[in-house]
Amino acid sequence: MIDLERIKQRFEGHLRIEKGLSANTAASYCRDVDHLVHYLDSEGKAIDAVTEHDIEEFLGTLHDVGISPRSQVRIISGIKSFFKYLNLEHIIDSNPTLLLPSPRMGRHLPEVLTLNEIDRMIACIDLSKPQGQRNRAIIEVLYGCGLRVSELVELRLSQLFEQEEYIVVVGKGDKQRLVPISQEAITQINLYLEQSRSNQVVKPGCEDILFLNRRGNKLTRVMIFYIVKELCDLAGIKKTVSPHTLRHSFATHLLEGGANLRAIQQMLGHESIETTEIYVHIDRSTLRQEILNHHPRNRRHILNA
Repeated sequence: MIDLERIKQRFEGHLRIEKGLSANTAASYCRDVDHLVHYLDSEGKAIDAVTEHDIEEFLGTLHDVGISPRSQVRIISGIKSFFKYLNLEHIIDSNPTLLLPSPRMGRHLPEVLTLNEIDRMIACIDLSKPQGQRNRAIIEVLYGCGLRVSELVELRLSQLFEQEEYIVVVGKGDKQRLVPISQEAITQINLYLEQSRSNQVVKPGCEDILFLNRRGNKLTRVMIFYIVKELCDLAGIKKTVSPHTLRHSFATHLLEGGANLRAIQQMLGHESIETTEIYVHIDRSTLRQEILNHHPRNRRHILNA
């Protein structure tokens, strides 16, 4: 039986002493190994029985979740170093990552915003304007919950469970999933409902829609794009940004913060819940803790509390 924790400690020492890596870089490599180990555990695979196919499946999962190519390159580097070390120490007979290529850094792949850039976007929202508070709530939900833009514009008041701090999201194929929502996002939604929505004339059929335009209709996907693009311009962000960039950033920031890959997949809807009847099978406290512990805006809120 392999003592994985002891091996990781020795691996980190190997990186620091023999490879001359900084403490931060060595720790990052070990976190990358942790992501792989969590994945292998969910698949019932032992570290000493890993094949090249297993590694490729893991990397495919990273891509599906929306992890940026730059982060994928770093994760691959950490994993390759780990298996090279295992092979040198004769813990495994062959290195399954020997022929593993790194993902291409294509120009047209989605960008990832930093937490500072997202903060700058939010700071540029003019709350004195009629739609200011609505836009603040939209950005908090897009980034804080990792929603697709189609899921955001279809989000309904009846799908917001404030006491439980969850929203019910209807994703692709009309599949439903539970997504934790931060207290900050709930606060901004409530301010929007109190300040703007309460005085608005709502078009018939849109009474349950959360985010409305000035005429009381459901917002379009294009309108969300313009809101995000305008805030990026005001914040001086030169990256190519769309609403999907916030979802992309959500996944990347959670993974880099140490969140479990399976929990991220569930929150993004890649392992969707089929019906509301099986909600009882979800460990709500664990799922919620993943986002509270690892989402950067939530961590900062806890530290400042």
